[in-house]
Amino acid sequence: MSANGQKHDVRSDLRNPLKRARGLGSAQSGVGHWWTQRVTAAALVFLGVWFVLTVLSMVHADYATARAIVAKPWNAVLLVAFVLTVCWHAVLGLQIVIEDYVHTRWKEVSLLVLVKFIAVLGTLATLMAVLHVALGA
Repeated sequence: MSANGQKHDVRSDLRNPLKRARGLGSAQSGVGHWWTQRVTAAALVFLGVWFVLTVLSMVHADYATARAIVAKPWNAVLLVAFVLTVCWHAVLGLQIVIEDYVHTRWKEVSLLVLVKFIAVLGTLATLMAVLHVALGA
């Protein structure tokens, strides 16, 4: 109890004074974003090692050999997983940077849309190329 007889809530003291004045609290969505970023980073460790080893194995290979390596089912699946994970991880990271450092709302929204558009476009182009090679079309 406080000096004036009201119950004292410690949690309200931990919030920013402006948030306390406006009655605003946490958005409750940051943990999911944080976990997704960590999971994609962990996946990229393994996929990145696979990708580097695969590229190094093709350094002196001709076009037909490189195409045959990419056309193997496991390599095609891992390449698709690598591209999806890289793009997803990049979008998550750039979203944080934009939200933290761009303070004009229309610029922030425009950049977020642009980043997602470029990521989707790049992902689709890469996936079409991998599928084209893997399926031998």
